[in-house]
Amino acid sequence: MNENNQPVKLLNAAVVVAALGYFVDIYDLLLFGFVRVKSLTALGFTGQDLTDKGLSLQNWQMFGMLVGGVLWGVLGDKKGRVRVLYFSIALYSVANIMNGFATGYADYAFYRFFAGVGLAGELGVGITLVAEVLPKNKRGLGTMLVATIGLSGALLAWVIDKMFDWRSCFFIGGGLGILLLLIRVSVNESGIYQNVQEKSNVSRGNFFALFTNWSRFARFMRCIFIGTSTWFVVGVLVFFAPEFGREKGLDGILAGNAIAICYTGLIIGDLASGLLSQYLRSRVKVMAIFLALDVVAVLAYLSLPFSSPAMFYLSHFVLGISVGFWVIFVTIGAEQFGTNLRSTVATSVPNFARGMQVPINESFKYLKSAAVTGSVISAGYIVGAVCLGVAFLALYGMKETFDRDLDYVEDI
Repeated sequence: MNENNQPVKLLNAAVVVAALGYFVDIYDLLLFGFVRVKSLTALGFTGQDLTDKGLSLQNWQMFGMLVGGVLWGVLGDKKGRVRVLYFSIALYSVANIMNGFATGYADYAFYRFFAGVGLAGELGVGITLVAEVLPKNKRGLGTMLVATIGLSGALLAWVIDKMFDWRSCFFIGGGLGILLLLIRVSVNESGIYQNVQEKSNVSRGNFFALFTNWSRFARFMRCIFIGTSTWFVVGVLVFFAPEFGREKGLDGILAGNAIAICYTGLIIGDLASGLLSQYLRSRVKVMAIFLALDVVAVLAYLSLPFSSPAMFYLSHFVLGISVGFWVIFVTIGAEQFGTNLRSTVATSVPNFARGMQVPINESFKYLKSAAVTGSVISAGYIVGAVCLGVAFLALYGMKETFDRDLDYVEDI
C-alpha cells in the first residue's frame, strides 16, 4: 500500500525507469569488452598492448565508478533518488557518445573515466527507489525485474557490435540514454524518503558516518566483499576469454561472444536467485547457495580441458548463472541501512565491488607474468581463491534482511 492506502503495482513507473536505465547502463558498461580489440587496433595498438591497454582503460572506468559511487550515493540521500537517477543517466549518455570520438589512449581513458562516473549512479539509486516504493513482500521481485531487464542490455551490445563499427556502437548507446530521458516518464519520489527529508534533525548522505561506527563499518564492508567474485568472473575470466582459450589450445575465441553468453546465464541466474529468495524468504541463504555454485563453475572453467570452442563458450554460460546473485547482492546493500544512508550505501557498494576489479586486474596481470607463474590459468586459480574466500567470510554472520521494514533511519 502507498500513503493513500492504495495497492502498489509491481510494474510501476519507478521499476520501469530503473530497469530501462540499468539496461542502457549495462550496454555501456559491457560495450568496451566487446569493442576492446577492434577499437584499440583502429587506434594503432597491436600485440600485448591490446591486453595491457585494455586493462588500463578498464581500470580508468572502474576508478570513475568508485568516484561516482560515492558522489551519486550521497546526492541520492541529500537531494532525492529520482533527481540523481536522471542526472546519472544524462552523464553516462554524453560520455558514451564522447567515447566514439576517441583518437588515442589519453582521450579514450578520459572518456572511460567519466563514463564510469555516470554509470555508477543508476543501479544503486534505482534499486533504492524501487525498494522504498514497493511493499516488503514485493520489493525482491521489483529489484529482480530491474536486474534481469537491465542485464539484457549486454545482449543488445553484442548484437550492435556485430552490426556496426566501434564508434557507432558508442553513439548508439549514448543515444539510447538520451532517448530514455526524452521519454520523460514521470516518477514520484518515495514516501519513505520524503518523510525523512522533512526532518531537519536527521543527517542525510553522510558518507563518513560509515567509518565512525563499528556496526555500520562492518555492515558496509560485508556488503562490498560478498560481491567481489562477480567481478573476478566477469572482469577476468570472461573479459580475457581469448587469452584463457589460447592457453587451453583453442584459437578464435571472441571476448564479445563470451560476454554475451555469460550475461545470458547471468540473466537466468538473477531470475532464479530472485525467485528462490522469495521462496526461501531469505537473501543470505541464496547468496550462500550461489557462491558455492560459483566455486564449482570457476574450478570447472580453469581445470577442464575443453574439446571445442562451443564447450568453452558453454562454460561461460555456467559462470554467468553462478554469479547471478547480483540482484540479491545489491538488494542486501539497500536493506542493511536506514533511509538517511540507504542511497549512499546502495550506490557505493556495487561500485566499490566493481572497483575491486582494479586490484583484481593488477594482481592477475602480475601473477600471469613470466616472472611469476607465466600462466593465465595459474593466475586465475590464485586470484579466484582469494576473491571467493573473501566473499564467504563476508557472508558469514550477515544479518537477514528479507522481512525488514525500511522505514527507519540510522542514528548518526
